Amino acid sequence: MDDVLLSVSDFVALTNQTLEFAYPTVSLVGEVSEYKVIQGKWVSFKLKDEGAVVSCFGSVFQLRTPVQDGMKIVVVSQPRLNQKGYFTLNIRSLKPVGEGSIKKGFELLKAKLAAEGLFAAERKRALPRTPQHVAVITSTESAAYADFSRIINERWGGLQVEVAHTQVQGDPAADQIIRAINYFNGQETLPEVLVIIRGGGSAEDLATFNDEPLARAIASSRIPTLVGVGHEIDHSLADMVADVRAATPTHAAETLVPDRQEIVRATRTQVESVGNIVLRAIEQQRLRTKEALDGALRRTDEHIDRINERVRGLRLILAELDPHQVLRRGYALLRGSTKVGGQLQIETATQILTTEVKDVKSK
Repeated sequence: MDDVLLSVSDFVALTNQTLEFAYPTVSLVGEVSEYKVIQGKWVSFKLKDEGAVVSCFGSVFQLRTPVQDGMKIVVVSQPRLNQKGYFTLNIRSLKPVGEGSIKKGFELLKAKLAAEGLFAAERKRALPRTPQHVAVITSTESAAYADFSRIINERWGGLQVEVAHTQVQGDPAADQIIRAINYFNGQETLPEVLVIIRGGGSAEDLATFNDEPLARAIASSRIPTLVGVGHEIDHSLADMVADVRAATPTHAAETLVPDRQEIVRATRTQVESVGNIVLRAIEQQRLRTKEALDGALRRTDEHIDRINERVRGLRLILAELDPHQVLRRGYALLRGSTKVGGQLQIETATQILTTEVKDVKSK
């Protein structure tokens, strides 16, 4: 068979066609080295292991978590031979693997989001005490969702609950959850609370909730958010940007709605307490009224006694001024003319005399 003579451009194109047919996508695991960002838009780095190294290139917007030299990652990519003859892997997606690299990626992204103020307490919103319309994003096939539903029905019940079923781990999970967030935020009548839950798992299982686009979608939600992911010791970026963090899906249900029985007991206790307060107030008012009445009666009696004493005094004065009393003391009353020849009537205590005036002298 004769050799085929190709131009360099044809060779590059034919090689890429062959690569595209044989390896439309490849997933490689290795350690990052020589990582750099170009013009704020592109990233390039070497992916290496003990025996080989390959170049990787892609858009900065394809990175869902920060990358740093020394991190171990899985790169999903398409192998290409570029026009300058360099073999490279065009990045489609990547994620850290291994506990150390996952933790490193988490810390890098945490610092980045913290610097933007996405964890600040002042931007957090309070949840309504008794919401009536709730949106839930989770895997409806999970035990976490079953527990969540059971608890909210036992504690409160009667809620309008809309559920978006998504994966809660694996590569498609973050994008599915983001689409569900956007769906609920795009409704004409918004739910009062947006709940995102999943049960516990390994660090890699929970890595979905350390995804940068997902964290930003939660932070920008128009609906107040409640996130309960993993166990109490697990902390994800989704927790940190949410308005309210719940330690577990069960705790999320307990945070979302109050316990009806507790409210009944608390209300009964409050009613009893208020009743006792009212009874005490009535008794105190009764005592104050009795004291006031007793005081008024006492003052009235004292006033009447003073009036009676005064009347007795006036009676004595009037008695002393009674003409009959004067006559009984030997005095007499004269009536008539005091001119010579005039007649006078003389009244004593026992007699009335009539006499004629014989003489009148001045004293």
